[in-house]
Amino acid sequence: MASRVNTTFTLIPSSKCRRLNHQSSDFCNTLDSDPQLLSTLGNFKVLPLEILHIILRYLSGLLFKRCTLLLPTKERLKYIQKILSEVPCFKFSGCSAPLQCLGLSCYGMFLQTLTAGWDELECHRVYNFLCEQTNLSRKMQTVVCNKPGSARKLELRVRLFCRNVLLDHWTHRSDSAFWLTRILKPWPMVNQARLLYIIFGPTSPHDGQVIWQEMIEGPTDESSLKGLANAIKLLYDTGAKGWTADDVISLVDELSVVPREWLLENNARLLILSGNNICFTFMASKAVNGRAIELARLIVFLALVCEKELYCMDWTVRMMQKVCKVFNTATERKSFLQSVANAFACVTMEMLQPVMSGERDDDDRGFLNLFHLLHAQANFHKEVLYLTMNAVSS
Repeated sequence: MASRVNTTFTLIPSSKCRRLNHQSSDFCNTLDSDPQLLSTLGNFKVLPLEILHIILRYLSGLLFKRCTLLLPTKERLKYIQKILSEVPCFKFSGCSAPLQCLGLSCYGMFLQTLTAGWDELECHRVYNFLCEQTNLSRKMQTVVCNKPGSARKLELRVRLFCRNVLLDHWTHRSDSAFWLTRILKPWPMVNQARLLYIIFGPTSPHDGQVIWQEMIEGPTDESSLKGLANAIKLLYDTGAKGWTADDVISLVDELSVVPREWLLENNARLLILSGNNICFTFMASKAVNGRAIELARLIVFLALVCEKELYCMDWTVRMMQKVCKVFNTATERKSFLQSVANAFACVTMEMLQPVMSGERDDDDRGFLNLFHLLHAQANFHKEVLYLTMNAVSS
């Protein structure tokens, strides 16, 4: 039988950190020059720094957090960055296959565990530190200031970093709202809308790149708008610091022209997915600002989406009824209702014209849209009659 090899060794306590290589010199200098920081390491202070580094690499996220609990935030972040920078997939552009890689998601889960329970000021410092280390602000500036789609790979990298590292791992919606606010608020409203679309807008199933023409070329589906709607609700419903209701509505309005004006059906679908409060506030804003004609057309497309998705048409009618109350006088309300009736007629003619001229899509999309609109109009007016009859009988 082979004899055992004695592998025991003695660690000799030292009053100063031993420098076995130049890579750890910065952290050593911090500990050497600050006895208070050295004392926070407890029994670990007897170890050479390089041995301590090895030990920390084997700890869970949570245990690592506790072992560095008393270090100042700046020093903790520096050490964390030193460890994470050694893993290529944790870098902003480190992985050659970012869609299949779990690196940024692991980074995000680590960040969530590390900062759980920290106050907003400390988390703000973390965001600033990450921006400095990754040059995130400059990369964002490139994608929001250039022509949409001109830097597709960088758009994808910004999206993946923001979603996987900063936004997707929080248990509480208020935390997600905090980090989304950090991302958006430094920018003017038009750039906020561009960033929101890059981070939450529709992407190609093949390469993950942002599809900029999705909202312009034809009606889209719920899956393409769900991410944007959830982000808007996050800012509105959580009462995120720095956001008023007017700010969120202005952002929705700005988003509807990214990169150019959306089809009104897609705008209506986004409002429905965003929830009653946002939808009503958006429509009331148009009523207050004298945009009754736009509002009337929007109601037509809200009805169309409800018809296509088999939503209750009663919802559209009651939303219109609620918006009517925003107008100050009976004359304004009557004029608005007339505009809604006219809008149904105008949109019907717009959809009918290409069908009558023989312009047919391969999938008959135009004809089907007209079919749905006629049914939407019938069901909409049926609900109006029900509402009227109920009011008379009561």
